[in-house]
Amino acid sequence: MWKQSYQVAEPRRMSEKMAKTQQGPEQGSHRVILIVFLALLIDLLGFTLILPLFPSILDHYSKSNDGLYQTLQHTVDWFAGMIGVPQEGKYHSVLFGGLIGSLFSLLQFICSPLTGAASDYAGRRRVLMMTTVGLIVSYALWAISRSFGVFLISRIIGGLSKGNVSLCTAIIADLPSLKNRSKGMAMIGVAFSLGFTIGPMVGAYFAMNVTTGELFYVRPALLALLLAVIDLVFIFLLLPETLSKENRVPSMMVGFQGASDLLSPVALFNFSAVTRRKDRPSQENLQNLRVLGLVYFLYLFLFSGLEYTISFLTHQRFQFNSMQQGKMFFFIGITMAVIQGGYARRIKPGNEVKAVKQAIILLIPAFLLIGWANGLTMLGFGLLLYSFAAAIVVPCLSSLVSTYGSASQKGTVMGILRSLGALARAVGPILSATLYWLIGAEACFTICAVSFLIPIIYLRRVKLNNRKEE
Repeated sequence: MWKQSYQVAEPRRMSEKMAKTQQGPEQGSHRVILIVFLALLIDLLGFTLILPLFPSILDHYSKSNDGLYQTLQHTVDWFAGMIGVPQEGKYHSVLFGGLIGSLFSLLQFICSPLTGAASDYAGRRRVLMMTTVGLIVSYALWAISRSFGVFLISRIIGGLSKGNVSLCTAIIADLPSLKNRSKGMAMIGVAFSLGFTIGPMVGAYFAMNVTTGELFYVRPALLALLLAVIDLVFIFLLLPETLSKENRVPSMMVGFQGASDLLSPVALFNFSAVTRRKDRPSQENLQNLRVLGLVYFLYLFLFSGLEYTISFLTHQRFQFNSMQQGKMFFFIGITMAVIQGGYARRIKPGNEVKAVKQAIILLIPAFLLIGWANGLTMLGFGLLLYSFAAAIVVPCLSSLVSTYGSASQKGTVMGILRSLGALARAVGPILSATLYWLIGAEACFTICAVSFLIPIIYLRRVKLNNRKEE
């Protein structure tokens, strides 16, 4: 009897041992996803504290007779007059803030592929900690800034250090399972939605509760500094290194593949930093990668244009004040977080292209409804479609792109993708605002809506039937 029970128990123990072995990598992946989500959320909460304060900060420096500010303001006023922006302080403030935002995106365009390539050599964790230190310096300068020059330097350092998102996507791309990568990219999207929803409200609250004689932006700046320090400690203590030493590139120069490949827009669209490597993707997969990069750029180019000009539209047509616009973006952020947490992370590997096509198709009526809205109901319905589509596209495209390239190329690939997005966000708002004021809101949003057919057509060129990970 003992022998019989042993014979029954032994296979059971073996199967349990095999199950635990199989669950190990799965549990490790889930832990990495959770840590990346929390680290990125902390980072984005600190980053977004400043967003509702931009108009007040610009107004503060305009009244202080700051020489650098006055010089830049004259340039913005000339640009506003050229495209026909009404002579109203609200519009010029939004335009000035948008130009500073474009500068920030331009700096990300320069740095994202470089930090990604550096992480292919030095490891994700180490480079992520270095960029977080850069953000700490940026927030510290913001807290002590008493001139527009110091404030601008803090934004420049922040833009150069904001490689966290591309590094987080590279960490998720290191995960062995396609399913976990899809979940991880969706959770990155959730972190974005929550960060951009909660952060601005917290920043506005801390700016309102100041003592007499205290500059209104000091407390939000100190809170951003505290969050960056907490994020650095969190990463140091809990985040494991996901890129093993044997999978790293042998030297820094091999990782960079020449500065021109990572800084030239033409080279970025061609993913040249990947093609020059010996372990380059196959020709078919390389073609897919280039198409996906172009679609990512076109989508964010058009999307960021609406994201920026909608502030003009709601103020001009519905007389929205800052609080009402804050509530509108809160609605967008919460809707995106719910969709990303509930639906986007459940999209099965292989169905991403279909999901992206459906989401972009929804953006066409969304843009038309928003641009031609004659009431809040029509505007709200358009924003609902807009939020749903926005919650799907970036996580799915990021998940698709993460499947290309060898283990030692993931940082470079995801950095290039992030850089293309930053370039789109740098030029999209400026061109969209120009179009908005030259031909009107209805024509601007209609042109953008029709233009979404272009990325849909390009997506038809992506062939995933024989796709395999490099």
